[in-house]
Order: sequence, then C-alpha cells, then structure tokens
Amino acid sequence: MLKLPFLQQIESFIADNHLLDKSAPVVVGISGGADSVALLHVLTRLGYACIACHCNFNLRGDESLRDRNFTCEIARQWGIPFDEVSFDTEPYARENGLSIEMACRRLRYDWFEEKRLQYGAQAIAVAHHRDDSVETLLLNLVRGTGIAGLTSMRPRNGFVVRPFLPVSRQEIEQYLSDQKLSHVVDHTNLEAIYVRNKIRLEVLPLLRTINPSADRSIYATMQNLREVERVYRQAIEQEQREVLVAEGAQVRIPIDRLRALPSPRAFLFELLSPHGFVPDQIDEILTACDGESGRVFLVPGQRVVKDRDALIWVQQEADLSADDVVVTIASARDAEAFLEGRLSYRCVSSESYEVPRDKAYASFDLDKITFPLTVRRWRIGDRFRPFGMKGSRKLSDYFADRKYSLIDKSNALLLCSGDTILWILGERTADGYRVTPDTKRIIEFNYKK
Repeated sequence: MLKLPFLQQIESFIADNHLLDKSAPVVVGISGGADSVALLHVLTRLGYACIACHCNFNLRGDESLRDRNFTCEIARQWGIPFDEVSFDTEPYARENGLSIEMACRRLRYDWFEEKRLQYGAQAIAVAHHRDDSVETLLLNLVRGTGIAGLTSMRPRNGFVVRPFLPVSRQEIEQYLSDQKLSHVVDHTNLEAIYVRNKIRLEVLPLLRTINPSADRSIYATMQNLREVERVYRQAIEQEQREVLVAEGAQVRIPIDRLRALPSPRAFLFELLSPHGFVPDQIDEILTACDGESGRVFLVPGQRVVKDRDALIWVQQEADLSADDVVVTIASARDAEAFLEGRLSYRCVSSESYEVPRDKAYASFDLDKITFPLTVRRWRIGDRFRPFGMKGSRKLSDYFADRKYSLIDKSNALLLCSGDTILWILGERTADGYRVTPDTKRIIEFNYKK
C-alpha cells in the first residue's frame, strides 16, 4: 500500500476520526520541541485557526526560559496568537503528593482547558505520535492495566485530540527537516531519568534488536485491541444492566449473579477500578464473597461491604461523625423540617384524627413525650419495644429478623426521647407512646427516605 505524504496522512487522520473542523479555533500545546512545532505548523498549513499555548514548568533553569522565548518568537513569526503560563511545579507536586511527571500533566491539561473555554476553542491539540503511544502501552504493562490500558492513546479523549498518532517521531523530524524548521531540544529527554524516558531510551531499542519493526507491530496490535475493547465494553455494560441493583445511594451486587458471569473479576475491575479500587482489593473482594458477612473495603469516598448474599457498593460515604446525634428537637414549638427536608412534624388535636397507616408516618401522644427529642444512629446495646409486643428486645436482633444489611444498619436513624427509642424512622414505632382514645394532643412525624 502506497504511503501518503506526511501532510496528507495527518489531514486524512483528522477527517477519518472527526477530530477537527474549521468552524472554531484550536488550542495547540507547544513546548518548542520537534513534535509540537511540527503540529502547530501542520495545523496552520491545513487552514485551522490555532492559538499557541505554552507551559513553563520552571524545572530546567535557563532552558525553560529559552523554550518560552523560542515558542513566543515562532508564534510571532507565523502570525499565531500566543498565550503562556508559568508554574511552580515542584512545590505543587509536593503539596499534592504527585510525581513531577503527574504534576506537569495535571497542571498542563487543567490550564489548556481554561484556555479552551476562554477562547471558545473546539479542541486542545497535542503532539502525541505513534512512538508515544507505544511507550504508553509499555508503561501501562509495567504498572499493570486493564484492556483499556492496552489500547493506549486514543485519537480523541474528551476535548483533547491527537492528530499525529499515525506518524512516528522519525517522520516528524523528517518533516521539520524538509520544511527547514528549527526546534529546541529538551536534554532531559536524552537522559534516562524518568520512567518513560527509560522505556524510550533503553527498552524500545532492545525490542528493536529482536524485531526492527517492533514499534509498528505494537501499534498495529493496539489498533486491533481497540476493536476487541469495543466488544468487551458492550458485554460489560450489558452485564452491569443485568447484575447491578440500584438502591438509592448504594448499589447491590447479588453474589449469585456475580458468580454466574464468565469473568467476575473482570466485571468488578471495570466497575470499581475507576473509583480507586486497586487489583489487590478486587481480588480480596472476590475472596470475601465466599466468607462471612461484615468485611468492608474502603477507598476515599467509597466502600464495598460483604453482606449475606450480596456486595453492597456505597458510592458516597455517609457523614459519620464521632457524635452520632444527627438532629435535636428542643420542643414541640420548634415545628420545622430536618434532615434536608426529609423529616418534618406537626402538632394537632386528636379530634377527628386518623392515625396514618403508612410507615413514613409516626404518631405519638404528645403529653407522654419528654423533650428534647433526638434523631441519632443506632448503638450496640440499644433496646426497643416495638408496637404490639410485650417487653423489649435488642435492636440488633430486630435488624437481623428484618434482614437488614450492614449498610441498612449503618444508615438507620432513631427518634429518641432520652434513652427511649420512639421510632425507627420509616419503620416500626415503640409501644407506650401510641395514640389512644384518651389522647388530647398528637405529634405526627413524616420521614421521606
């Protein structure tokens, strides 16, 4: 197959992948290196309205200033709008617990997005090429990855586009030579300091001794894997629709349904890893499916709990402070809504009053109740006398009879007068405070789960 000229390759790739059109400007990240200089030149030649945006990370002393001046001069010579920013990268990395590489990446893309919005740009064009994509795949393999990591870089990721993915570093350098374009050299790219550079300078040359076309072979494999991933992703999404049971702020994963899947581990990996769960945790969660209830697996803002017959995934942690009292109701005159409007009450006369049969309501003889009332979470040792029963029983036993999950128990709220439980909100009321024919005044609560 006859290879297209460099410029035509890029033009075809942009069109085939619907990366850009000429109706709006494009933010182009430019460092001054060969790849970004070529990208800015190519997009300008193809007729796109470009805005050259340069990040100075202040990591290389005089070289950083040299790069800034070079990119500014190129933009001036080519008549392209230029914008720039200077970052204190090392303090930012320390404060946020990031590697220098990750800090640069976060700072760069956050700023590019600001510029995209400021200029009304359609996209952010970056100069990643085929060699970068191969390096990313090898880096993902070393660190551990799922099938998405095996497909490496995509032509488009949100508003970020990569028009140079079909061409190699060597082809880009040849284009610069043909066009007699200069660029700066980042000497840290020639030193095996960072992990990616080790792959570029040590691992890939070794692979080329085995197969001189190793780069092309790996890139072709990634393209094949993208097709495989589409099928895989559709299957995972179908399984999620069939397995997951949404219950408010939590998701139930029935263990029998999970076990029936072709690959329970792959299912959990795709479900949980985007939320911070690592492969070792996912293996432990799978093992816990065969064990006793009660195991809890945590990442910031998330938890998975092994219940009797299901895994319970809570995507937003409840605010469990050391003080388990959620609400205090000082007196019957404090009529208002609590719990973000979910709990309310009113005081009424007993004349013509009918006790609601809905569990969302609880009615009590106001004259039998001692204020203040509290709404709190349950505690070990709590006892409760359900309406219609003789004597009290442990609340934990009541929960067990009702087949409450660990999540249900942790979310349960109790309306109390002193140490006496009046009502499990949304469930049973206590005996001894109920409305009778002798009741004169009634306090009625309504709770919306």
